[in-house]
Amino acid sequence: MLTIPIAPRRYRAIFISDVHLGTRRAKTAALLDFLRATESDQLYIVGDFIDNWSLRKAWHWDQQHNDVIQKLLRKARKGTKLVYIPGNHDENFRNFLNLRFGRVAVLEEAIHLCADGRRYLVLHGDKFDGVVRFAPWLARLGDTAYEFSMHLNAGVNRVRRFLRLPYWSLSAYLKYRVKKAVEFISHFEDAVVREARARNCQGVICGHIHTPDNRDIGGIHYLNDGDWVESCTALVEHADGRFEIITWNAVSLEAATEGIHAHSDRDGCLVPAG
Repeated sequence: MLTIPIAPRRYRAIFISDVHLGTRRAKTAALLDFLRATESDQLYIVGDFIDNWSLRKAWHWDQQHNDVIQKLLRKARKGTKLVYIPGNHDENFRNFLNLRFGRVAVLEEAIHLCADGRRYLVLHGDKFDGVVRFAPWLARLGDTAYEFSMHLNAGVNRVRRFLRLPYWSLSAYLKYRVKKAVEFISHFEDAVVREARARNCQGVICGHIHTPDNRDIGGIHYLNDGDWVESCTALVEHADGRFEIITWNAVSLEAATEGIHAHSDRDGCLVPAG
């Protein structure tokens, strides 16, 4: 059983993306642990929250998937300002752009004002992915290949656990080793940085490529909050305006992979920002 701090840690803002609810690879147990352990004034869901692509092929939706949505809605009802920015996998929700439901807003993108006054452009990032924009069939083919790598990864890690070795991500390894993947990530980063600069922003916060990062690129603060499929990471802003990427610990990751820790958090609903 995982141990969670009794008093949740509070942040000024939390950013999560690429949860991919509706797939078996979504680490819902780890995300629920994180949501229970944290509170924030603002919470941004930066795209690919629900994976409509996968749901069209094979339905997978268990109680923990419901619990994640219910937990987020409960936070909104208790005062957290919740912003939902749809991505390419949940693009159907773009039909609800600029609508507000209580303290939840659905937006294409947002400008986040940091505690120290800096402006950060918040967007999923898929519009800077040429494959998604101009060859959606190829994007879906790539998604199928990614799913296969995740299934293969699960088998590899079962063997590693038997040998008492730590968790290892095959897809992350390929991302950093395959030349074309490295080039794609670099081009993506350059594109979102250019967009932030054009909007007179000091930073950009995005998701989409499942690669958490926090660094300066050409004078623009580039932040990627990662995902809840492989890295189990979130981006947080502290009260003083400092940003930090939190990796939900390896114990949580292993528990999520094994389907351990199935608390139920029942409530219900969904929302946009302004």
